[in-house]
Amino acid sequence: MTVRTVVAGAASCYTTVRVDAFPLSYEPTAPPTWAHFSVSGAATHIARVQAGLGCDVRLCTAVGEDVAGQAIRSELCRGGLLGAGVVASETSSLGIVLVDRNGRRMGMPYLAPVDGFAYPFPLLREQARDADLLVLTNARFVRPLVEPAATLGIPIAVDVHLIAELDDEYGRPWLEHARIVFCSHERLPGPRAWIAGMFARYKRCEMVGIGLGPGGAMLGLRDGTLIRVAAAPPPRIVNTSGAGDALFGTFLAEWLRDGDPVAALQGAVLHAGWKIGHRVTATASLTATRLAALRERTPPVTRVGRWDRWDG
Repeated sequence: MTVRTVVAGAASCYTTVRVDAFPLSYEPTAPPTWAHFSVSGAATHIARVQAGLGCDVRLCTAVGEDVAGQAIRSELCRGGLLGAGVVASETSSLGIVLVDRNGRRMGMPYLAPVDGFAYPFPLLREQARDADLLVLTNARFVRPLVEPAATLGIPIAVDVHLIAELDDEYGRPWLEHARIVFCSHERLPGPRAWIAGMFARYKRCEMVGIGLGPGGAMLGLRDGTLIRVAAAPPPRIVNTSGAGDALFGTFLAEWLRDGDPVAALQGAVLHAGWKIGHRVTATASLTATRLAALRERTPPVTRVGRWDRWDG
């Protein structure tokens, strides 16, 4: 079975630089131990992950006709992601990631060049033809597309990243229309309370996933099921940037293919853990075959309980 997804959001040129520690101390010149240039952004990373896992991915993004845009288009073409959904904007989005010796990252996305871009909904609708899922990232230019996209009858998934409130004003279109909502634990008052609150407030939501960093990941289903998978870190953590995108993108690909949320979350945690052992996580991805082999070698620790009572 071929899984078809549409992924809408940013494609950016990123420079990743190794620093000694946070906070940085001022130096007029500070050559890094290593640095890498790559093409990423949440949508691009998710699309690359899903394509690597065998999905038919249609990327909807805006890319400038500048020098950065030339690099982005070249990389998207190389990865089979340069299709009709990639449209021209005036300039391209950029970003910097600083990574310390322990793999902690500080991301500095510069999305202003595309924040105000008016992506044409008719093109998104055309790209969504026969799709199994719309992955609408929370990029600013995607926000006006969420409500009309909800009328297409195709499930919507989103990672709202660093969110803290159920009534988050910016995230409201996604929260109201998405069936699958992922986020980071970093600003939540409590993961289980967040899951319960999401299901109580947003009736379309069917799954709530939370990336727990070194704690692995958690997934709540509307029927009360709570799945928790322990982290599977590599021998040495090099760069944790993009781990959430890997978790989210892999879960969606695996769940769409097999319909098993437990196995999908297990695979997602393993993939995210494998990625953070690499310098440039956006360009290091497993195929479905390699992910299955990794699962056989390192079966993840999994607990299944209930989020609606304290037995999980």
